[in-house]
Amino acid sequence: MPSELFETVKIPKERIGVLIGTKGKIKRKLEKLAGVELEVDSETGSIGIQSRENAGNFYDAVNVVKAIGRGFSPKASFALFDENTLLDIIKISDIVGGSEKAIHTKKARIIGTEGRARTAIENATGAKISVFGKTIAIIGDYKEVELARKAVEMLLQGAQHKKAMEFLRKEKEGIEKFTI
Repeated sequence: MPSELFETVKIPKERIGVLIGTKGKIKRKLEKLAGVELEVDSETGSIGIQSRENAGNFYDAVNVVKAIGRGFSPKASFALFDENTLLDIIKISDIVGGSEKAIHTKKARIIGTEGRARTAIENATGAKISVFGKTIAIIGDYKEVELARKAVEMLLQGAQHKKAMEFLRKEKEGIEKFTI
């Protein structure tokens, strides 16, 4: 019986081992949780994802593969099976243009010295952030992702770290006022 759902996702070749895991452990876990079969082409980085049945978790599996490909650990990526958890991928070139130098510089701004800027955004929002290749990926609930994305975009557009953190502090205070 042909599958109703199939998608191909391309991930960097250096992330294939993370997706597969030691002795195939991560791949098997993903296949079992989502009711999918993964076909991994280690040469091209192409991952075929096919539902074995009408799998309700098919698109979660697609997002887990994308998240691992964007530098997240399998543990952080598997959080995407929670219906309230989202994956947002920002192409740096969409904001700063295609210059390799500009992309490299802006990535460094997001990470910060010894990872402090990224960690500060994660701590302020509750989201997880991965800076990998020419992208910045964010995992969290809707509000966490929205706030982290805004802070990341501010930094990519040239705002000072202090200004981005002040924005997050004010937003967090506003949310806490309305939380019962």
